[in-house]
Amino acid sequence: MSDRRSETRFEVCLDAVWDGSGHLPARITDLSEGGCFVDTTGEALIGELLTFRVELPGGGGWLELRGEVAHKQKTVGFGLRSAELTDEQREQLRTFIDYLKGPHEPVKALLR
Repeated sequence: MSDRRSETRFEVCLDAVWDGSGHLPARITDLSEGGCFVDTTGEALIGELLTFRVELPGGGGWLELRGEVAHKQKTVGFGLRSAELTDEQREQLRTFIDYLKGPHEPVKALLR
């Protein structure tokens, strides 16, 4: 099977919550500008648009994003494709991705 993603993916372990039937806990385990994998026992439907918040490491606050469920693995989680991001959200995501790429500065400076 080929990998259709065009963005570099980063293996991460970030706490998150997403809006489904309430605020559901999750963990983001794979992140790129194009989307992420959400490790959760909560159920989502393919094509569903979700809002989720990712807790940045080191007390850097929360990054709020939106995504469309692209695929799911029952009892494991689902893949989200970034969707309907504001310019500010897209810039914050890019800034965090840049942080993941290189020598790490304090994360608190990311969301100014």
